[in-house]
Amino acid sequence: MKKRLLDVIFASDKRKNVLLLLQNGPQEMDALLKSLETTRQASLPQMKILEEHYLVFHYNDIYELTTIGKLIVDWMKPLLSTINVFDSDVQYWRTHDFSFMPTDLFKRINELESCTIKSPSTEMMYDAHADFNQMTKAHEFQFSITSFFYPHFTDIFMELLSNDVDMHVIISQNLFDKLKAENYQDIERLVNNKSVHLYVYQKKMQFLAFVFNETSVMMSPLKISGEFDNKHIVCKGPDAVRWAQDFAEYYLKDSIPLTKSMLADES
Repeated sequence: MKKRLLDVIFASDKRKNVLLLLQNGPQEMDALLKSLETTRQASLPQMKILEEHYLVFHYNDIYELTTIGKLIVDWMKPLLSTINVFDSDVQYWRTHDFSFMPTDLFKRINELESCTIKSPSTEMMYDAHADFNQMTKAHEFQFSITSFFYPHFTDIFMELLSNDVDMHVIISQNLFDKLKAENYQDIERLVNNKSVHLYVYQKKMQFLAFVFNETSVMMSPLKISGEFDNKHIVCKGPDAVRWAQDFAEYYLKDSIPLTKSMLADES
């Protein structure tokens, strides 16, 4: 009696992993065994089940996905990646507000697969963000979208700029108003720096901060209640960075450059 395909695929990690490995093309049995870190004797029964359900076929000890297998695996990978994202801490995802993500990007959340939830103490929260900035010093750019600055934000900017980091920063309207009133000379200094590209977001910003560089992404959403907490998400990898670039483009569409003339008009 044949099993349901869902059981064939997901009831065995070994079968599931074989299908994912074959997504990149046919493989010899020895190569599969090496990747799976298992023996031929242990794997043959699982391979037989996959063949009996028309997901794989083999010839000369080489295994390949069938047409049905290819279709299913193309569907499997984003599903498993999405599950991996939420598995990082499903309670965190349940209690925080992610409505700031545009619908099409939320549907692509599987691209943030390599994520961890960081929970520094309140006293250590700045250090966690400082660590990200330290890492950025080895890169060419940092893109930030934020509704807050630390009190010594100019020192942070200048340290990154001294390491030739090109900086793009979108700030909320409320943050701009605060900087204009309390830190006019500091913000003017940044506007005059050719390596700093400042923008003001024209809509309500419903998260604390979103930052990325060439290798990593960090985001600090608010809780569903609107409250702030010290937890944040860090994701790594080229897919996560591409996702972040699209996120930044989405927010740039509703932002205006913070120019010298704008500062003069607002002063």
